[in-house]
Amino acid sequence: MAPPFLISPYSADAAVESTIPVTKPEKVAKVKLINNVVEGFFDGSQTSEELLKEIHALAATKYDFLVTTRRDLHRNPELMYNERETSAYIQKALATMKIAFTTGWGVNTVPDRIPGEGGYGIVADIGTRKDPCVLLRADMDALPIFEETSNIDDFKSINPGVMHACGHDGHTAMLLGAASILKGMERSIKGTVRIIFQPAEEGGAGAKRMIEEGVLRDFPKPKHAFAMHVNPKVPSGIVASRPGTVKAAAERFEIKIKGVGGHAGYPHLTVNPIMTAASIVTNLQTLVSRNVSPLVSGRVCSVTKFSAGRAFNVIPESAVLRGTFRALTTDSLLDLKNNIEHIVNSTATMHGCQVGITYSADWYPPTKNDEQLYEEFSKEIGAMLSKSGEVLELDPSMGAEDFGFFAEAIPSSYFMIGSGSGIEPPTDFGLHHPCFALDESILPQGVELHLNLALRALHMLGETDSYSHA
Repeated sequence: MAPPFLISPYSADAAVESTIPVTKPEKVAKVKLINNVVEGFFDGSQTSEELLKEIHALAATKYDFLVTTRRDLHRNPELMYNERETSAYIQKALATMKIAFTTGWGVNTVPDRIPGEGGYGIVADIGTRKDPCVLLRADMDALPIFEETSNIDDFKSINPGVMHACGHDGHTAMLLGAASILKGMERSIKGTVRIIFQPAEEGGAGAKRMIEEGVLRDFPKPKHAFAMHVNPKVPSGIVASRPGTVKAAAERFEIKIKGVGGHAGYPHLTVNPIMTAASIVTNLQTLVSRNVSPLVSGRVCSVTKFSAGRAFNVIPESAVLRGTFRALTTDSLLDLKNNIEHIVNSTATMHGCQVGITYSADWYPPTKNDEQLYEEFSKEIGAMLSKSGEVLELDPSMGAEDFGFFAEAIPSSYFMIGSGSGIEPPTDFGLHHPCFALDESILPQGVELHLNLALRALHMLGETDSYSHA
């Protein structure tokens, strides 16, 4: 399914204005900035290595643009499938850079949300618009969290209960910065770089929607996909990742327990669903010991919401549990699902309650780094970009990421950039924390990482047609 409409490459009718003035970066040798696009140096004569050597200086010139963009987006966060103004802001930026793009991507088709909502994803191709093609992706939705971050009053969220607490504002800014440099060097690109601004990563499977709509089918078809994420638990300036599984597969559940309600003074005349639900919570903890890291067992089950009753003197008719379970492999996730169902059903039967379990329409597969692709790039990326001189190898994360849908479809790599600097406001709060803050000094590094991955991949694909995967 093609996106529903094409945006004129140079129009920005629906765009929103930035509220922070842009400070123009200083010129660097042989480079000038026009509409935030680097022009004047890349004339098609440079080798890949010469291009890579220029990227660091060019990324540094984008700092003020990156900070402005990130803060504008941070101030106006939007939840999954509702990223209207975020999308308009990105469209205006691309139009200013004279980058053609399509929008209308990422329309929700899942019945448990509003069918047809969304459609705010954006896709742009930069380069020859011919093979080979590689894909760069940034997510752009926010979270339902009340922001408590200190010392950022000039760009704190203006939308109560919504916050960019996962760094997607920074991810979007970094990819826009990379797009501006790619546009300036378009004549030197040997192939096509497809850039994707993806909605609905936070539980909405926006990546899956865009794949279903044809973002990997449209010519030229991407051969590889790349993405990145900020990580406040890694020191700023360190690039981190690992071969193989980077992030877990994940699924959500809702358990509805039905008993027999009645007066709290006569519990013997009721079947208390709260007691049943409490037993289910306790019994589910036997699946994965709370005293052992889930990385040891490779799976986790967490009940995160317990709802029942409205009055102190009434035993309710029903109770509801919600939560998530995760595993490092798809097989382990399915095995865990079967174990959960067995425990829930047997516990409810023992208490004399009825029970039903429902799951989300879109479980996330594990996010896996293609090992051959990772080996090809990680050493050079670490030496050139990581403050430590190498890519820090992390344990697999029990967090989930819908970039896993791209990684299922084509060989992909997923990197993290450390953002835990300890500066004010504190940047060592974890992702999804109401006090999460981003160390903005890493934004040019993200631009540089995008460009290195894209150009190295195109160079590799251009050198040989023998790079293949079973």
